[in-house]
Amino acid sequence: MFKFNRRNLMQAAVIAGGVATLPLAVGSKTAQAQGSSWAAQKKKARVRGLEMAYYETGTGDPIVFLHGNPTSSYLWRNIIPHVQHLGRCIAPDLVGMGDSDPLPNGGPGAYKFSVHRDYIFELLETIGVTERVTLVIHDWGSGIGLSYAQRYTDRVRGIAYMEAILTPSALPVIPEPSQGPFAIFRSPQGEEAVLQKNVFVEQILIGGLGYYLSDADKAEYRRPYLQAGESRRPTLTWPRELPRGGNPSDTAQLVTSYSDWFADSQLPKLFIRVNPGAILRSGPLLDFVRGFDNQQEVTVFGSHFVQEISPDAIGRALVEWMGSEAV
Repeated sequence: MFKFNRRNLMQAAVIAGGVATLPLAVGSKTAQAQGSSWAAQKKKARVRGLEMAYYETGTGDPIVFLHGNPTSSYLWRNIIPHVQHLGRCIAPDLVGMGDSDPLPNGGPGAYKFSVHRDYIFELLETIGVTERVTLVIHDWGSGIGLSYAQRYTDRVRGIAYMEAILTPSALPVIPEPSQGPFAIFRSPQGEEAVLQKNVFVEQILIGGLGYYLSDADKAEYRRPYLQAGESRRPTLTWPRELPRGGNPSDTAQLVTSYSDWFADSQLPKLFIRVNPGAILRSGPLLDFVRGFDNQQEVTVFGSHFVQEISPDAIGRALVEWMGSEAV
């Protein structure tokens, strides 16, 4: 049976962005949205026989916000109000997450990166997102967004990214974890840890963010995963999709492909560096990212789930960048 001790959880905080040890932010004027009302504001579109949920507000050129694991469109609720006057803001829930329908067939291997990617691509096509798209991306949402920009470069106006998942061929392959929570998630023990104990939501997301989340926020993040078992499968598959030691090979190839493409792309970029951050905090990967062309960089306070810590700073940075001549 798996067991997490304090050291394990601190390792998870570094990897996934837990911020329980960070001082509380002060002075935020952003009103916290109530989780119970967020679901009611979403629209639905049918994609491959499933209902895909998305939040939409504003008019004009599309601004697409893509979340990762184990969150939902709710992650962007306090950032969208900053930019909704600039375009048509769209924040989807990935398939099987938030209020989007689950896949009809679950089990190991379901909810791979390529599956999430294809559902989002078709959703955007279905709702008429086909030109002058600005992407705002985070975590695995970065992988989906960068894959979209790689395939449909002529549709994309610019890319704002934070805590992105990148594995360029120019850098050494990151080895498979040998200990800690992500080693457990990627082992047979992962089913108990995540499908039964809901560890990714309860300990890494909610436990890591601590007082940054209200009770309503916690309830909204828990809501899609209240039932043990397959409803939680997406939150287990995602850490197993993370390219480590070259595995899984199909996803590793896709991530390296879009990483290399992004490095050479001339599309306007806004790199929102998170300090202290988690994924892009220091070292060769940070140096690699800072070498991109046509890029502006800003720094905001927080760790991996930075949208819950510094939403106003992110929103203001987006407004400034989108209003500049660079985009």
